[in-house]
Amino acid sequence: MNGAKTDVESRLLGGATYRSLGEQQLSPAEERFERGRRTVGLFLAPAVTLFFLALPLSIPPSQQVLGGLLLGVIVLWITEAVPIPIGGLIGVALIVVFGVAEAADVLAPFGSSTVFTFIGAFILAQAMLKHGLARRFAFRILSLPGVGRSASRVIIAFGAVTCLLSAFVSNTATVAMLLPTALGILSVIAKLLQDRGLVEPGFDPTRLRVGAALMLMLAYGASVGGLLTPVGSPPNLIGRGLIEEATGERISFAQWMAMAAPICLLMFAVLAVVLLLLNKPEIRRIEGVEEYVASERAKLGTFSAAERNTLIAFVVTVTLWIFPGVIAVIAGTESAVYDTVSARLNEGVVAVLGASLLFLLPVSWRNREYTLNWSDAARIDWGTIVLFGTGIIFGSLLADTGLAETIGNSSADALGLSSMFAITAFAVILAIVVSETTSNTASAAVVVPIIIPIAVAAGVNPLVPALAATFAASFGFMLPVSTPQNAVVYGSGVVPITTMIRSGVSFDVLGAIIILLILPLMVAAVGLG
Repeated sequence: MNGAKTDVESRLLGGATYRSLGEQQLSPAEERFERGRRTVGLFLAPAVTLFFLALPLSIPPSQQVLGGLLLGVIVLWITEAVPIPIGGLIGVALIVVFGVAEAADVLAPFGSSTVFTFIGAFILAQAMLKHGLARRFAFRILSLPGVGRSASRVIIAFGAVTCLLSAFVSNTATVAMLLPTALGILSVIAKLLQDRGLVEPGFDPTRLRVGAALMLMLAYGASVGGLLTPVGSPPNLIGRGLIEEATGERISFAQWMAMAAPICLLMFAVLAVVLLLLNKPEIRRIEGVEEYVASERAKLGTFSAAERNTLIAFVVTVTLWIFPGVIAVIAGTESAVYDTVSARLNEGVVAVLGASLLFLLPVSWRNREYTLNWSDAARIDWGTIVLFGTGIIFGSLLADTGLAETIGNSSADALGLSSMFAITAFAVILAIVVSETTSNTASAAVVVPIIIPIAVAAGVNPLVPALAATFAASFGFMLPVSTPQNAVVYGSGVVPITTMIRSGVSFDVLGAIIILLILPLMVAAVGLG
């Protein structure tokens, strides 16, 4: 272990998604495991791909090639045999080389608004961290009565804030705006551990379990909160629209909230238990935190010009992100006003506009110095942006080649689904599996249209299975590409891929059970179907 004292802030500022073994502080046992995992991946990925391509499947060649390549890339992602963003790029390149689709069509999803949301949000986060605004927000949360005394309470309180915000603001935007505060909280806890001598002088703050729990609470909490309202997440609107088209039944804003609220509450309680059990914080009670927070807040002094400018850019961005949700509550999601506002205030465009303000608001006009310079922006985690871009590519190809539909229909035929429970269970499992390797929006768009005709053919009202697929589409907690939220927190460098997989699989299973058992009861309780 390095004897030099760790500079916590600089270590957390610009954490990388991928670090080689030589860049990490690992115990001998951890290093052996990591070396073995990555070596296995180098040989297993091509073996899995070739095996799948050799299977005598009666599906179109483009679907079989895409499936084989996707399986190989998933192995690369899980084992980190190569840097995770590179694993995605290898898959994208081979898709074109093997003729699954034309290069222009394959690469088009890199222009997705979500990619630009990442770019703008990461630049805003960089400014908040650099100028200390995130630290101010963190101290504000930690100074709430009773919250800061326990690491578990901090994580739960932060998750509750995330859930409530994401019910009305897009999940991606919620995580993007709260990420700097989460890193600020982690910085405070890490320095407290350091000052109390509870960690080695040269410890790595990005490997703390409390940090992983806090970041995963941010990502998963946003997904849970996003289920609460129809506008909380794109899959909700997609699923609701497809259900209305298929059944003629309209689910009102109030009905949706009444149905979803108990499910979200139970999911949040389960989420807190899962994360705190699997990522047990290094410190249970944070003794003397009130005095520590008070003294550190006093040291911060008044707002600097850079902090003030960063706050202006942040408030403008958040206001524009929230505004479409406000219009939806007032005028409804079917109104012309909502359509116009949500189309023009696209979250990716808003993120880029907000980030641009940081290069326009001066801290010294005489010297033409602005809140942020390009060398600061260049240090954002471009790897995560590339990674999620490749995830969007795979998601769109699953739909375009028909592979997702083939998987769904062949699975339904093989299983001989006929009862409401069986079809609903299949809908939940399929939506979660698809969302693990595509965006949640793509998952809803692909799975719900598969489930509705399966239910109709079996003589079952498709409302519950389709709603179950819609809810489950917001799951997929296992990989960074599963949801934008996962990618954002993975980009912090605080959550190892193995930790995300372990926590994500556990919550996938428990969340699926909650949807399967509670959703039909709530649908009946609010008088739907």
